Amino acid sequence: MAGTASRTVTLPAVVDLDALDAVRDGLIDVVEQGPVTIVASEVERVSTNALLMLMSAAETARRNSFALAITDASAPMLSAIDRLGLARGFDGILTRIDS
Repeated sequence: MAGTASRTVTLPAVVDLDALDAVRDGLIDVVEQGPVTIVASEVERVSTNALLMLMSAAETARRNSFALAITDASAPMLSAIDRLGLARGFDGILTRIDS
């Protein structure tokens, strides 16, 4: 849909199993409606399951022909992505702080 405004989802400081349901529910609502920007600047800790969920949300947005971007990813989040070997899965959707 041309002209659809991007919706923003801000990740909490701790994106672990306890936070996963709330984050997932917020993403489900927006990835079906249009472009999405996920702000990750405050992430201090992120679980593997949360990273996999973000990759899944990006794929869902892509299948719906909507953009999904993760902006201002914090150093702890980038470190988790690299440590787990998931960098390729975040290519094209991830922007880094001070990049």
